[in-house]
Amino acid sequence: MVATAGDLIANGRLQDNLLTSVGRVASGLAIGVPLGTVLALVSGLSRWGEAIIDGPVQIKRAVPSLALMPLLILWLGIGEGMKITVIAVGVLVPIYIHTHNGLRGIDSRYVELAETVDLRRGTFIRKVVLPGALPGFLLGLRFAVTTAWLFLVVAELINSTSGIGYMMDLARTYGQTDVILVGIVLYGLLGLFSDAAVRLVERRALSWRRTLAS
Repeated sequence: MVATAGDLIANGRLQDNLLTSVGRVASGLAIGVPLGTVLALVSGLSRWGEAIIDGPVQIKRAVPSLALMPLLILWLGIGEGMKITVIAVGVLVPIYIHTHNGLRGIDSRYVELAETVDLRRGTFIRKVVLPGALPGFLLGLRFAVTTAWLFLVVAELINSTSGIGYMMDLARTYGQTDVILVGIVLYGLLGLFSDAAVRLVERRALSWRRTLAS
């Protein structure tokens, strides 16, 4: 397998497909993370927002994203738009769930203190809401980056012409087990490194928080 990886690097196939896959995941995260965060904030800060948003998101949470694939293919075709949308939809749910839970877990004493000192809405959100929701958001981000790679695997197996999934599917056609193993290991390493990067950000962003681990 090491020799196969070396050959793939030597002829440039691995780098090209890797860049394509990373670009798709980055695009999906760039759409899903902000959208999930905004929905969580609207739902968490407004009863009307929660009534309108939380139900559909919870329904989406109960429906496997893979079950939406036929519908997305029908609406968006089998191009890049569909692949990025699959990743974005998969990313949105963990970001929303954990950020929303983080908002609901903010100590009511801080809210009462903000009301006592008559903080303006913008200051309240900046000083109380966002710091309080940050631990939940970062936890959701850890799930989101892992989810993004999982959905990329599925998306790239559907009529792709580039990407790690395409490389593996092509190898399946020609019975190249070693290439498939390289792709599996690569997916695993990408997920591991992505999670490690978010954990590093989490450790620094939440350095003020005293926990058992610290």
